[in-house]
Amino acid sequence: MRVEGLAVVLRPRSQSEACDLGLAMVRAQAASVWRCFAPVFLAVAALALCTVDLRGWLPMLIIFWLKPWLDRTLLFVMSRAVFGQATRWSDLWQARRQVFGGQFLRTLLWRRFSPWRAYTQPVEQLEGQRGGARRKRVSLMLNENRGAATGLQTAFVHAEAVLGYGLVALLWWFAPENRNAGVWDWFFHPGAHEAGELARDLVFSVSYMAVVLFLEPFYVAAGFAMYLNRRVALEAWDIEQEFRRAFA
Repeated sequence: MRVEGLAVVLRPRSQSEACDLGLAMVRAQAASVWRCFAPVFLAVAALALCTVDLRGWLPMLIIFWLKPWLDRTLLFVMSRAVFGQATRWSDLWQARRQVFGGQFLRTLLWRRFSPWRAYTQPVEQLEGQRGGARRKRVSLMLNENRGAATGLQTAFVHAEAVLGYGLVALLWWFAPENRNAGVWDWFFHPGAHEAGELARDLVFSVSYMAVVLFLEPFYVAAGFAMYLNRRVALEAWDIEQEFRRAFA
């Protein structure tokens, strides 16, 4: 890591303050984030929607399961953003082997349900740690930070649920006054309505995908900022950055 090249001011922060830094990084690099993330996400979402005829819940499950893989694009963008570099699709494509490959099966199998995924993913993707070295590194990163990392995951799970329910509820809120009960009944008895079950499943799936498309960059960036903050504490990056600036 080239500490002297970082575009953010490093100092010891609380992990909640580090999360705020991550959210600010997304706002500052919004163009890069969604310019790279949206095409990948929408391609996967379109393929996932093709399965809605098999099972109504299948598109949502596919997106949910592939989140760690989708997050790799976001982490690549954020790892450049921390150096003040914008990312274009061509940059992502040139680094496609590094971004889309690497620990693919592990990411989607036993590490899928990690409660601190956003916090430890940089260890795997950016540091390239493997095997025992990875386990030691993750253990060191989680020491005294396990609660904060789990809290991040919990907060975003709830935010995702609230936004998802809110989007679906828009149908009920914007329905004509005398049709509200009909919309509610359609959710639970789609076969009895003209719109049918397929339309209901599509509404749920598209709402969930829209929430993930919007919220996932903030989740990844918050975890990445917490990771940087931990390395400041472990490796005194803030002091090194100050010395390098003082003697530049």
